[in-house]
Amino acid sequence: MLKIGEFARLVDVPVKTLRYYDEIGLFKSDYIDEQTGYRFYSFEQLPRLNRLLALKDLGLSLSQIDQMLKEDLSADQLRDMLLQKQVELEDLARDIRERVARVGARLSLIEMEDKMPDYEVVIKTVDPVLVASKQEAVPHFAAIGSVMDRLYNGVVAHVVKHKGQFAGPGITVWHENFKPEANIPIKKTIPEGDDVKVHELPGDQMACLVHHGGFEGFPLAYQAGVQWIETNGYEITGPSREVYLQFRPDGDPKDYVTEIQFPVAKV
Repeated sequence: MLKIGEFARLVDVPVKTLRYYDEIGLFKSDYIDEQTGYRFYSFEQLPRLNRLLALKDLGLSLSQIDQMLKEDLSADQLRDMLLQKQVELEDLARDIRERVARVGARLSLIEMEDKMPDYEVVIKTVDPVLVASKQEAVPHFAAIGSVMDRLYNGVVAHVVKHKGQFAGPGITVWHENFKPEANIPIKKTIPEGDDVKVHELPGDQMACLVHHGGFEGFPLAYQAGVQWIETNGYEITGPSREVYLQFRPDGDPKDYVTEIQFPVAKV
């Protein structure tokens, strides 16, 4: 018989761990001296402990290991448990590879610009939202401001006319052919009309960044977003969006806060 310290050195497992395994019933000591409370182990216990350690090295939880050691599992049951763990580990490995790639991309940006990036891009899921919306083509770049004012003024007037309740900041969806859609979130559906549509703006996985300041800074923000998406192995799957988190028509542009969103998927 070996004292717990001797057994711990033999199997290269901390004494604290052996005590914990004993307490939870995963690996009981062979004998406990009633007078001293000392735990003793035998050489015959080595195969069971080695199996426990081998299963733990595969990433199985202690409860899964306990089930494997206690129950007479069939080969199919053991295979299913190990296949499930294999899938979990493959997912974890993929996540780690993607994180390593993002670190490399960040290092490349710092090397190119000799500073931290101006914009931080995060991936998040955006929920669907009920909106009242209006769309119009922009004839040329200089007309963006007047077109957007006309669109949002029209949607707001329509919502007020039908006693609708506003439910969030305005959202512009930039469709193809330079045709923006001005969306105002609303709490409940209202009648359509005046070229205003009522529908659910779909949710999606988005690459998002926040721009603080006037709209004239948007080109650099869009450039940063697209560069991040391409560098990190994503592709844009639909029209971009602008969510005007902090905006007042008569406010100071330096106080504007806009979230720019790109629907994306892994390449």
